[in-house]
Amino acid sequence: MNPDPVLFHAAATRHLPAALDLLRELVAVNSFTTNAAGVGEVARITAAAFAPLGFHADYVPCSYPGAGPHLFLSRPGEGDPIVLVTHSDTVFPAEEEEKNDFRWEERPAEGRIHGPGTIDNKGGTALIWLALMTLREVDRRAYDGARWLVAANAAEEVTGDDFGLVTARRCGGRARAVLVYEGGPVDAAGWHLVVSRKGRSTWRLEAEGRAAHAGSKHHEGINAIDALATALPRIAALTDPTEDRTVNLGYLTGGTVVNRVPHEAAAEWECRAKDPDSLERADTFFASLSGKAANGANLLAARTGHTPPWPGGEGTMSLFARWETAAAAMGLKTVAVPRGGLSDANHLWRLGPTLDGLGPSGGNAHCSERSADGSKSPEYLEVASMVPKAVMNALAWADLTTRSLPPL
Repeated sequence: MNPDPVLFHAAATRHLPAALDLLRELVAVNSFTTNAAGVGEVARITAAAFAPLGFHADYVPCSYPGAGPHLFLSRPGEGDPIVLVTHSDTVFPAEEEEKNDFRWEERPAEGRIHGPGTIDNKGGTALIWLALMTLREVDRRAYDGARWLVAANAAEEVTGDDFGLVTARRCGGRARAVLVYEGGPVDAAGWHLVVSRKGRSTWRLEAEGRAAHAGSKHHEGINAIDALATALPRIAALTDPTEDRTVNLGYLTGGTVVNRVPHEAAAEWECRAKDPDSLERADTFFASLSGKAANGANLLAARTGHTPPWPGGEGTMSLFARWETAAAAMGLKTVAVPRGGLSDANHLWRLGPTLDGLGPSGGNAHCSERSADGSKSPEYLEVASMVPKAVMNALAWADLTTRSLPPL
């Protein structure tokens, strides 16, 4: 069967108003990661929307302190599941939304809808619904033949590994495909699809010195800030363009007043790399910083977080080829892009071939401010991207259900 893109487009266009109604209902609920009640309400609204599509809802506790439940929506079918990934939380506390009057706002002249989560990632949830409605209407055989699992992370914005572990258990450690519905921009080159993501490690280095009077007993002190300062250039030097690796020193603290030799100081940083070995080499160096500094201070380096890289590969590019073919049938082009930011793909790619950036187009994610001169504009969804992206996904799904993928 060669699905007709015109039929898919007509179906998606018919269902778009309902998809936007769903998005508006989701955006109206504050779902900051630690607003457990709000995240739970978003999960409930999502489950209710997918129930008529034959999806059964399960709520699984999230281990992140203060978070709401993960949501898993399953529909039985043959083989390993096609996992459609989104998340219920946002980065905006309720007081920030209120302070900046950040809420659902339609701007038809711009073709945009502003609001918390419109593109990250409640818009992705609405797009999954729209694409599933489209596929069910136009190609019921493909829809009914696949085993579907919609997985909505309760705490994606804090990038822990809890959701990845729970999802792996839900699908028995295997997936036919892992499809992540984070936003995917479109520009003159085409519709961007994400085929790899950098990994990240976060670190803290503490320096313990000895306090002393800076005037009369300076020689008895051990300056913790001095000890830390000698280490910082060595840390920053791990940025290496040849390895596509970056280090960002993001936080420094130390001392109390200028007439006292500071007895403590600390620095925090992140390191990102595309290649797992490159990230590991950097981590090995950071760990080696523990010990005595030249001035006698004690240094203690500790890794505070780790997210593995998603390197892409043959399976990912086979998936990309399906979306590329679907886009071509619509008269569109796709672009395979790496991305430095993190997503659930970093934690899920080992389950099966993975593709990301499958959600709608928009911009200014994580931003709530607006300025009179237009230099600041809050998060928004580009409405015109919804139908093309839903059709592209539905067409690719129809192909995915009938043809096998290469291994990872």
